[in-house]
Order: sequence, then C-alpha cells, then structure tokens
Amino acid sequence: MLGTSGNFSSVVSRDPFRLAITSTGLDKGALTAEQFVCVDASGSVVHGTGKPSAETALHLVVVRLCRAGTVLHTHSVWSTLLSERYASDRGLWIEGYEMLKGLKGVTSHQHREWLPILENDQDIPELAHKVERVLDEHSSAHGFLLQKHGLYTWGENFGEAKRHLEILEFLMEVLARTAFAESSTMARG
Repeated sequence: MLGTSGNFSSVVSRDPFRLAITSTGLDKGALTAEQFVCVDASGSVVHGTGKPSAETALHLVVVRLCRAGTVLHTHSVWSTLLSERYASDRGLWIEGYEMLKGLKGVTSHQHREWLPILENDQDIPELAHKVERVLDEHSSAHGFLLQKHGLYTWGENFGEAKRHLEILEFLMEVLARTAFAESSTMARG
C-alpha cells in the first residue's frame, strides 16, 4: 500500500452487524489493530477511536450485495491507468488468461470477466447508489474500478479477498503493459 491510499474492512459479526474498517488518513502499510474502528450497518462507529474510511458506505454495499466477509480497496498504478483508459466503455473485459482461475467459481482460462468502471465521486452516498446499481447488474463480478482512483475487490474471508486482489492486480498489469506496448508499436510504425 502506498501511503494513506486504500482501505480494508472485514465483517466481525452479522447479527448484530459489525464491520471492522480502517480509520481514515493512516499509512496502510503500517496499520495496527487499534487503527481499525468497528461500525454498524449504517456506518456509525460502535467501537474504537478514529474516523472510519470516507468510503465506508461502499464497503457496506459490497458486504450486503455480495455477501462479502472482507473488502479490499487499493490504489495501484495499473488499476488507475486502466480505469482511465477504459472509462468511456464503463468497464473492461479480461479473458483467456490462466490466472482467471484464481477467482472464485472460475474453472477455465476461457472465462470472460467483466470489471466495471464507475466515475469517481466525492458524494459518497451517491457513489454508493451507483455501486449498488452496477453490482445488481453485474452480480458475478469479482471487483470494480473507480475512475482515476483504484480497485475494489472482496471475498468470503480475508484469504479469498487477498487472492482476488492479487489475481486482478496481476491481470490488470498484463492488460496495461500489453495495451501500452501495442500503442507504442503502432506509434513507431
């Protein structure tokens, strides 16, 4: 994690609902347990000190709609570049790569994964509604991108979410390097 970028959450309990989420403004590469706060289903802090991530509402939508146990959000170079390059398409297809089999439920490299892209918005409640609509429409997605911002992915538990993050980041790097190499070759040709 680079500096204060990104945020992480994990469901502590479903009844009553409790979500541990990173506090805002902290160096995510040096987190301690005390730097997570516990929120309820409305995003209100019920345990801990600090302010929950400004994007808590997005985590809550993903947890509710995808039955996720853990949500991971990163601001990688590759996700940022691709989110801008394919923004007008509102997403990008990833297909034909063996690494796709690391995503839950995918059993063949012939899988075709849609990675939706949403325009970033500082109005988090409005952005949460947009995320909800996209996840309703693309219920089999394993993640989504926010334009010029980064990747959200999730899993039933931390291990699965981490695996999805690693797989998607790998695939985005392959796509970006391939696209930029092709652009460079065409420009020279």
